[in-house]
Amino acid sequence: MITIIFIVGVIVIGYLLFTNFYPSFGGDVSKDRQLAYKKSLQYDNGKFNNTKAVPKTLSFTENISLAYTFFTTKVPNGRPQKDLKSQKIDSINVANYKGPARMIWFGHSSFLLQINGKTILLDPMFSEVAAPLPFLGGNRFNKEYPIDVSKLNEIDAVIFSHDHYDHLDYESILKIKDKTKHFYTPLGVGAHLEAWGVPSKNITELDWWQEVKLDKLTLACTPAQHFSGRKLNNAQSTLWSSWVIKTKDENIFFSGDSGYAPHFKEIGEKYGPFDLALMECGQYNEMWSDIHMMPEETAQAGLDVKAKKIMPIHWAGFKLALHEWTDPITRVKAKATELNLEVITPKIGEEIIVTDSINTFNNWWKDL
Repeated sequence: MITIIFIVGVIVIGYLLFTNFYPSFGGDVSKDRQLAYKKSLQYDNGKFNNTKAVPKTLSFTENISLAYTFFTTKVPNGRPQKDLKSQKIDSINVANYKGPARMIWFGHSSFLLQINGKTILLDPMFSEVAAPLPFLGGNRFNKEYPIDVSKLNEIDAVIFSHDHYDHLDYESILKIKDKTKHFYTPLGVGAHLEAWGVPSKNITELDWWQEVKLDKLTLACTPAQHFSGRKLNNAQSTLWSSWVIKTKDENIFFSGDSGYAPHFKEIGEKYGPFDLALMECGQYNEMWSDIHMMPEETAQAGLDVKAKKIMPIHWAGFKLALHEWTDPITRVKAKATELNLEVITPKIGEEIIVTDSINTFNNWWKDL
């Protein structure tokens, strides 16, 4: 018994030391921050919470069982047969762009947005693996990006939806932190950025329904139904969100990660209609449908937020669930057709004009 206790103690101490000193895990929310977050309706007893009591807290045994299922289940067509090629855009094109609001998709949930003279990144994640250590995940589906982020001269703003590894990435922050004017995050996520060398004066944290101005842009932090955490002992210590990005001429919704819930209708009532809604669609399973929408729910959520058109995101980047890699886009398009909702499906790197009413994108994922 003494030997077992000693071994368990060594493992626990080793884990705590490793997660405290290995930088990819990020920072911890300070006591002062926790006191400030008590003003948030989402914060209670040291943790952030969804409006509905989800997700269910899994026991250690349930976590181990879920991990075993994920790593041992073979999924036919779980990944593309070959690397997804990116359409290229050069740095001069980006630096000199003066046209209408446009977006460039990097795969998964990462975007370059150029709007009202501003260059903005959404959930920039440029690493090969969505995990703290390379052996804990499979490589992303596209090895190359539309543009090497190191060639971007200046970034006006970076917006994050939450702190999971497929959305907030340590190596990516190192590449952009010195050329980024300002970072916008839900409550608590700034602690990670500060741990990675971003000055606190360059970070704005917002609660749900709070707004901030970026010159003539309005940025609104809006609800999502998800969760957070980068290690075993800091779950729910930071908030998760969706975002509204609005000018007098364009209106964009970025869902972040979310299960289907009434907040979509609330956002639509307050901020809609949207010219384009970037809607989470991928990495789902009935076992965790409260925190990731099924494709049919994605289409319905697009109607709820009053989107003129939606773009499915959170797919074509990583294998983080047990469905075929094309299942999300196939199912969401079928449901959207039934609902008479327009869906756009650009390739990685293909220019997306936010207010364009003509869909010229093809089914590029076929036979891949």
